[in-house]
Amino acid sequence: MLRMIRALLFSVLLAGASYTTCAAAKTNVLYLLVDDLGWTDLACYGSDLHETPNIDALAASGARFKAAYSACTVCSPSRAAVMTGKYPARLHCTDFIPGHRVTNMPMRMPDWTARLKHSETTIAEVLKKEGYATAHIGKWHLTRTGPPGDAGAARHPEDYPDKHGFDINIAGHERGLPPSYFWPYGRGKTLAEKKNNPLFETLAPGGEDGREGEYLTDRLTDEAIAIMKRWQDKPFFLYLPYYTVHTPIQAKPELVAKYKAKLEKRGDGWHFNPAYAAMVQSLDESVGRLVAAIDELGLSDRTAIVLTSDNGGLTGPPSGTRHRVTTNLPLRQGKGSIYEGGVRVPAIVRWPGITHPGIIHLDPIITMDFFPTILELTGAKTIPENDGVSFAALLRDSHNRLPKRSLFWHYPHYHSCGAVPYSAIRHGDWKLIDFHNPERPPELYNLVSDLHEDRNRFEDRPEIGNLLRERLLAWQNEVGAQRAEPNPDYDADKPSGGARSGKVSPLTATRWEIEK
Repeated sequence: MLRMIRALLFSVLLAGASYTTCAAAKTNVLYLLVDDLGWTDLACYGSDLHETPNIDALAASGARFKAAYSACTVCSPSRAAVMTGKYPARLHCTDFIPGHRVTNMPMRMPDWTARLKHSETTIAEVLKKEGYATAHIGKWHLTRTGPPGDAGAARHPEDYPDKHGFDINIAGHERGLPPSYFWPYGRGKTLAEKKNNPLFETLAPGGEDGREGEYLTDRLTDEAIAIMKRWQDKPFFLYLPYYTVHTPIQAKPELVAKYKAKLEKRGDGWHFNPAYAAMVQSLDESVGRLVAAIDELGLSDRTAIVLTSDNGGLTGPPSGTRHRVTTNLPLRQGKGSIYEGGVRVPAIVRWPGITHPGIIHLDPIITMDFFPTILELTGAKTIPENDGVSFAALLRDSHNRLPKRSLFWHYPHYHSCGAVPYSAIRHGDWKLIDFHNPERPPELYNLVSDLHEDRNRFEDRPEIGNLLRERLLAWQNEVGAQRAEPNPDYDADKPSGGARSGKVSPLTATRWEIEK
């Protein structure tokens, strides 16, 4: 009898110890940041061409956001916001690195910080202190480099992800796009010339085990799965910022052929680029492989997955030209633009034990919010000062609401997509765009009644417009935002635009007003 009591007591103690171990287990985080993925590029967000069954299944098993925003309309600032939870304007990292070289523009752009400073605390550094193994796989684009057009710019590995809290860096370097999506990921006539690119050099282990026809999206996924297998017994933060679906628009030939045939049968529709659709499918297949690997490793109950984009989808010149990429309709314009097509992005979160399957959230969130949300849900002891608002309570219970607040954007630059220096604010249903050029009037839109931003309401609702301008100016002062100023050397009779190889090409929004 005594032996039975002892055995029973031992079982109870063992069960208690097991429960304590499970309760103390930290949740892994897989953060997928897709480059230039538009708001309607996924089937679950309304695409009429792209096939994304794996991402759709991820959304069905977690939470999907209808009003998620990127911190900026171009990549580097949004990536800095992911890392720090701070507005790009506060970081003074306000353009893609290194930005465009322009000449004779009406406004003079300010000096800005073309890298992520080491004085900033990254989410990887915080989680590393919490006992997480940390890995970066993919596009970094937060490293100083030479001036625009300088192909021989010096390398700066001191700014790479492994100097910002990541134990492992694979494929993260200065540049923001791959010369090619096929191994060895470079351009040239010879294999040696093709290998002469930083992506090949930073792809573990040196890219030497690649093979002809290997696709970059697949390779990054392979690396991520290998790391998850290696780290399956420890908590990990795996940041996987894919290069896809950024240009160059290159996809597997068999998938391109598939979508060409599909388009011939479908006829008219929103999405229309077979190569781009093929890139989206390759992304989706990679997400499916990642989820399958998590399941096979028995990590599903303790691995959170985040999927979002760094800015809106690249639209391009009028339909029918070879440069047209995607559409963000019913949103206006796309990448580089402060209209909704440039900043509203897909966002999906599946957090075991937290999110409810199939929930769709309407509350606006922005890039910086992921920083405090992830740190709160992983149980971080300290959360560094940031500009985000945790939406953890929203994920736990869809009846909760985020506090009413304003969202801000600030871009004191010119961009080849047609952007001119601007700042903007969204508060409630209203959005105000304040162009830095005093000759261009502000624009005010009601996003509930006018999602495509067709009707500028500033003149008939000046009380709202002026109130938002006051809030926007106060925020700019609070974060130390750098504004573009009138250029005293501007000459309207001389060519204006981007300067490259002694030539000047116009930087104008006119050719991008294709979905107005």
